[in-house]
Formats: sequence, structure tokens, C-alpha cells
Amino acid sequence: MNRTLLRNALLLLLLAGLVLALAGCVPGDGRATADRPANFLWGIWHGWVAPVSLIVGIFNGSIRLYEVHNTGWWYDFGFYLAILGGFGGLSLVRRKKKD
Repeated sequence: MNRTLLRNALLLLLLAGLVLALAGCVPGDGRATADRPANFLWGIWHGWVAPVSLIVGIFNGSIRLYEVHNTGWWYDFGFYLAILGGFGGLSLVRRKKKD
């Protein structure tokens, strides 16, 4: 078997496993309840896995982009901090090509 093909297959398998692992901790999975709402740290996590939550939510109506049972302002702060830092921050660290 070609080394490049084997490496690409292994990379695809690893990526699929990572997506499945992340899908286990998406908002709306039943972990957070009214008695035990999602807190600041869960807000950060849910912000990081927001793209996965969006894709999984298309196929499963119970999965949401945002946890309904949360602690309020602190959860919101963590969620938006992760969204802005995780996606907007990437453009700040990319190398720009010099012409």
C-alpha cells in the first residue's frame, strides 16, 4: 500500500474519531439540567465545539448550539469568549505572505 494513501486514511480515521469524541459533549446532551446548569467552563467548551454542534444539530433535533440550562451571564461570557478567541483569534496568528 502506498505510504501517502495509508497516511491519509489514518488522518481521516483520526479526524472522524475526534469529531465523534467532541460530539459527546455538545449542548443539549442531557448533562445540564435546571438543578445542575452549565457554568462558565461549560460555556467555553460549548463555544469551542460550536461548529460540531451545528453539524450534529442538523441531524439530531435535541442537540443545540447553545445550552438552554445555564448559569446565565457567566455561561454566556465563556461561550462568547471561546467563539471569539477560537475563531477570530486564528487570523491574528497566521503568517502573512510577504510579496
